[in-house]
Amino acid sequence: TEVYSNTGGQSSKATPTAAIAKFAASGKDTRKKELGIMASTYGYAYVASVCMGANKVQLLKALVEAESYPGPSLIIAYSPCINHGINMSQSQREGKLAVETGYWPLYRYNPLLARESRNPFILDSKEPTEDLQTFFMNEVRFRALKAQFPERAEELLAQAEQDVKDRMALYRKLSGIY
Repeated sequence: TEVYSNTGGQSSKATPTAAIAKFAASGKDTRKKELGIMASTYGYAYVASVCMGANKVQLLKALVEAESYPGPSLIIAYSPCINHGINMSQSQREGKLAVETGYWPLYRYNPLLARESRNPFILDSKEPTEDLQTFFMNEVRFRALKAQFPERAEELLAQAEQDVKDRMALYRKLSGIY
């Protein structure tokens, strides 16, 4: 959910640029932390980014690999929620859109591959094919910013889009796809 969900939806370091949350009522103005990439820098944890609505095969592959990995495993899943203005009947569709826009890249980091002199970072996402602004406007955490603070929204949503492009460029480099 990219907020502190258990305590009421407050902004966290995982909250993306431009999202409205408690303690960020006019939109968060800093980039979110890439928790999966941070965990992968330890070099001994299995890490995956998944989304059931986008790619069930990738999700199952990540779960099997994480379960069989002989060390700590972290799976981070995109999961639309009521705080995003997405109800359960639309969550699979919204998750798929998150991946197709590049907002939520799918990847797996398996340290065992490095021991075999292989790249441990596998980017499972394809290049984005859908409009990111459409995705943003589907979710109340972004849409409300545009309704309440239109000028600020324009600036922050442009920054959020650049953040997504920068993240995808980093992931392509990590995977060896340039």
